[in-house]
Amino acid sequence: MQKHCIKIHLSSVFTEDKLEKWRKNYPSLQKINIPDKGFLYRQGHSCSHVFWINTGIIKLSHITEQGNELIVALLQSGDITGSLPAAGASSLMEETAQAVGEATLFRLEYHDFKALISHQPDLSWQVFATQSIRRQQAERKLLNILAQPVESRIIAMLKELAEMFGIRCAHGYALEIHLTQQELADLVGASRPAVSTIMNDLRSRGILEYTRELICVNDILFSTSGKQE
Repeated sequence: MQKHCIKIHLSSVFTEDKLEKWRKNYPSLQKINIPDKGFLYRQGHSCSHVFWINTGIIKLSHITEQGNELIVALLQSGDITGSLPAAGASSLMEETAQAVGEATLFRLEYHDFKALISHQPDLSWQVFATQSIRRQQAERKLLNILAQPVESRIIAMLKELAEMFGIRCAHGYALEIHLTQQELADLVGASRPAVSTIMNDLRSRGILEYTRELICVNDILFSTSGKQE
């Protein structure tokens, strides 16, 4: 399994000397800490900032008119979220951004973000590349929801999570992210009872191990596509 390689390495981008230099030209640039379950912004609220993730995981979720939560994406180091309108004006956000565990980010006003990447061509290209990866992931998720049974959707999501957050362990990949079964259900567009039943079945078949604190995806998962229905 290969992880996505197009990522912005912020440790080399926002070094202390560059931060001091860039703040003179982009005064809104700040490094911020977000606690577990802390919010960057909420659905329906205005936001004029762009957030560049340094460490940690940010969950993007959307509440439907029926009151159901859908997890749109899980973002990691190098990903960008926040206000990215074409004209740079403040807008009402269509999703909520919340930390899963502690996170550190770089925050800029939209106009400073636009100026920064305009003056740094390498950054501009990497921003384009990471946004393109996110679009492809969203399209793949939509196709899975429309065309695949629930078990196949869960297996596909576990593979994607292993690519994004997996750390090699004795049997496969341990996921460096704590997800409840409800959150996994929100990710694949299924009910929590259905996900619970399938997760228990996958565990009984030796495809994965999980506790309240950890999901371990066994190597056998990468040679299976789920049961045919």
